[in-house]
Amino acid sequence: MKNRLKVIFAERKIKQTEFSELVGINNSTLSLIVAKEDHSPTLKVAMKIAKALDLKVEDIWSLDE
Repeated sequence: MKNRLKVIFAERKIKQTEFSELVGINNSTLSLIVAKEDHSPTLKVAMKIAKALDLKVEDIWSLDE
């Protein structure tokens, strides 16, 4: 599964540390999700991230087939 978080954060000038605090997840967990496009978060974490970005989960993650 691929994600667009790195691109979204860059486009919106979002600092990863501040974002992790905002959504209530560990910064090292978020770093792993952002850095490794093939690292899939739990559904709960994915939904928290999507909600904070005002996006749908499928706008961030896609199946790489």
